[in-house]
Amino acid sequence: MKFQRLSFSRALIVAVFAVALASPSSAQNIRSLSATTIPAGEEMVFEAEFSRAVLRKVDVADFRFRATRENIANQSGQSSPSLRLIGDVASKGFFSRLFNLRFHEHIESSVDPATFSVLRTSKVDEQGKRVRHSEAVFDRAAGVVTWTERDPDNPRQQPRVMTAPFAGTIHDIVSAIYFLRTQKLETGKSFEIQISDSGRIYRLPIKVIERRRMKTVLGRVNVIRVDPDIFGEDSLIRGQGKFSIWLTEDERHIPVRADLSTEVGKFEIKLKRVSTVQPG
Repeated sequence: MKFQRLSFSRALIVAVFAVALASPSSAQNIRSLSATTIPAGEEMVFEAEFSRAVLRKVDVADFRFRATRENIANQSGQSSPSLRLIGDVASKGFFSRLFNLRFHEHIESSVDPATFSVLRTSKVDEQGKRVRHSEAVFDRAAGVVTWTERDPDNPRQQPRVMTAPFAGTIHDIVSAIYFLRTQKLETGKSFEIQISDSGRIYRLPIKVIERRRMKTVLGRVNVIRVDPDIFGEDSLIRGQGKFSIWLTEDERHIPVRADLSTEVGKFEIKLKRVSTVQPG
């Protein structure tokens, strides 16, 4: 069995990161999220398992998300407050050794707390021996995102640079999951989100499917199922597949589980713990 490393790990990474719902959101909702729903230092830890044929629930990767606050310099050089959202995913265990598939991705997003639009995204992407560093800067005044990717092992090589126009609120694949937690999720509704990844802009259709009770690490809780359409020729992941995510129905909307079905098999991504990490 042969895996295409870049497309496989990208599918798994995007499956956890690219989850959001775009609907009208008031400034009060955003302020409530920043101050209460996502406390400074909140950390969520997930574990992904893979199943296919005789392989059943083999550990694949660990995910960590953390939210903090910081002050960043804007384009005029003045300091302004922002949310700092950190996502980290790394392959692990038997699956990684069996298929010689090792990947690690670290993403940091700076987000405007007033609009929840992303300001800057930095990424370290390791796929086996291949390493890339990239940064996306969002110029809201000009309505342009500039994405730059460098090879740290080849500093003389010219960086890849891409630009793309955008309008309105925009997210990256980390800020999107936090934006979802500000939204009112109503069964049967369909929405879209505008998301930027690797210098391109995507519009992802989202459907709110159902409510149910589910056994989770938080106990038996009411959850809401949301299906982002991340597959397709012009979407985040090329090819066919299906992706569903369940969030708690309370005001925090904590993501507790995600299922990803692809051509290579099925992945179950489950929340293992939520904690508050004190800055050190």
